[in-house]
Amino acid sequence: MAEQWWRRPVLVDAALAVAVAAAVAIAIQVAGEPIERQADFLAYALGGLMGAVLLLRRRWPLAVLFATVAILLTYYSLDYPGLAPAVPLSAALFSTAVAGRFRWAILVAAAVVVGGLVARVIEFDMATLPVASAVITDGALLVSIVLLGETLRSRRERVEAEADRRVADERLRIAREMHDGLGQTIAAVNVQAGLADDVLDKNPARAREALQVIRQSTKEALQELKTVLTVLREGSETRQPGIDQLDELLDVARKAGLRVTSMTSGEPRPMSAEVDRTVYRIVQEAVTNTIRHANATTVTVELCYAPDSLIIEVTDNGTNTQPGNTSGFGLTGMAERVSALDGRLAADFLPDGGFRVRAELRT
Repeated sequence: MAEQWWRRPVLVDAALAVAVAAAVAIAIQVAGEPIERQADFLAYALGGLMGAVLLLRRRWPLAVLFATVAILLTYYSLDYPGLAPAVPLSAALFSTAVAGRFRWAILVAAAVVVGGLVARVIEFDMATLPVASAVITDGALLVSIVLLGETLRSRRERVEAEADRRVADERLRIAREMHDGLGQTIAAVNVQAGLADDVLDKNPARAREALQVIRQSTKEALQELKTVLTVLREGSETRQPGIDQLDELLDVARKAGLRVTSMTSGEPRPMSAEVDRTVYRIVQEAVTNTIRHANATTVTVELCYAPDSLIIEVTDNGTNTQPGNTSGFGLTGMAERVSALDGRLAADFLPDGGFRVRAELRT
């Protein structure tokens, strides 16, 4: 969508410049302090210049602030009608604070207030109480403007940091989804390809069956990859796999040659979308590691519904005794998913052989 015209920076700055110039002109007309010189064309020209320099405030905010102060001092030095400094300085101070020059903005505001105090006392010989009142008013207004700019800058930085964090989290989530979704399929394809190569000459029918499994598995992998890319391209919400699709997941393991046992204890109940998806991904990654690394023949998947938690346990009878072979993004991804749900994860070798992944998720 095209940006609405009233939000374009150039038009905003132009409108601000006109508004400040007009405000200065009005302030000159209604000035009530003692004067030695009537306002003339030069006075109003200086007021217009204070507004015009704001056109450069986004690119050179500090320079615009100094230029505004210099023009204001020139105006005062020519003994024109008294002009409250907050009128021409507000926009410049605000822009400087928003640009991250908070200290300079405060320093300039303080210098202007102190300078105004000295000028009133020395030049106009004004009473202390009126002078103090005017100084407090000018100082409070200028400091409020600077603080407003600093607050806006801080809020903008927080929003940008939050946006960056969300982008990083989304990239990590997508990486996990692609790893979890494609890893098991590729592992199964690798097993079936090795089987086909082994029996191609002796048992062509078995080799053909393995190739058919490879064909189906790669088709499913391409479909999942397409789903992830669609989410990336369009930002659409696509239904994620969950507990109700575990049977399909375990069928892939069976096609890879594993004997799979699935058990459920406790009273099944609906889970949140995040827990539902995490259960699926934990089982998927654990089974994928079994296919890839464990040299196992059997795998058991058990879900235990406790009153306030769900326990997932995946055990195989593998002979691999090298923990390093199960390291990498898989277990790290599982740990991150479980931690995000304030759960606990344990992955270790069993004394009698095999490997077990146990996760407890709060529900």
